[in-house]
Amino acid sequence: MAGDRTESGLIGAGSPLRTPRAAGVAGILFAVLLTVSLVLLRLSIPTGAAVSSIWLRQPARRTSIGIALSLVPFAGIAFLWFIGVIRDRIGDREDRFFATVFLGSGLLFIGMLFTASAVAAGLVAQARLGSATTVDAVALRSATSITLNTYALRMAGLFTSTVATIALRTTIISRWLCITGYVVAFGLLIVIGVSAWVALLFPAWIAALSVEILIARAPAPSAPEDGTG
Repeated sequence: MAGDRTESGLIGAGSPLRTPRAAGVAGILFAVLLTVSLVLLRLSIPTGAAVSSIWLRQPARRTSIGIALSLVPFAGIAFLWFIGVIRDRIGDREDRFFATVFLGSGLLFIGMLFTASAVAAGLVAQARLGSATTVDAVALRSATSITLNTYALRMAGLFTSTVATIALRTTIISRWLCITGYVVAFGLLIVIGVSAWVALLFPAWIAALSVEILIARAPAPSAPEDGTG
């Protein structure tokens, strides 16, 4: 009996964790948070050639920027959960090469997003003290435009193209969504320099991918082997 208890205890202790189906909501949550954050930043920070510190002294603009930046950490957490959902969806079919690029680009995207947000939050906090200058306004624009568009969102484009390639090879999502992913990746890598609003394609694609994962039927569990035959 002791042996039976030990064996059953080992089986229970070694049972694999199951990814909750509700984890697929993480991608939708990320898409909503990032979209709101990007829209608030685009509307609050002027994009004209002339730069002054007047807009940085306006309470309404600082409040909008503060709200946008406060959403970024939660968007990053949701994005990490989304990466876990994708890896769980791939399962044993994961390729080491694409898995490395997939994880690397995703983590670099979050790191650069957090870096830009931290710099911008510090400048906004300084502006609240009444010491905002034109140099601060230029630095804030650089943190939210150059860092986001040139680095973070281009990593998002690499992430999107890698996920689309993995999904196309493993057929874990619809073919049309894979093709759309390549289009979004092209926009984030190339067209983002022309229009900053192209950045909204990334959370939109993540949301579409998450919806498909949520409505997809879970694979039927394999029949346990009774070992009596």
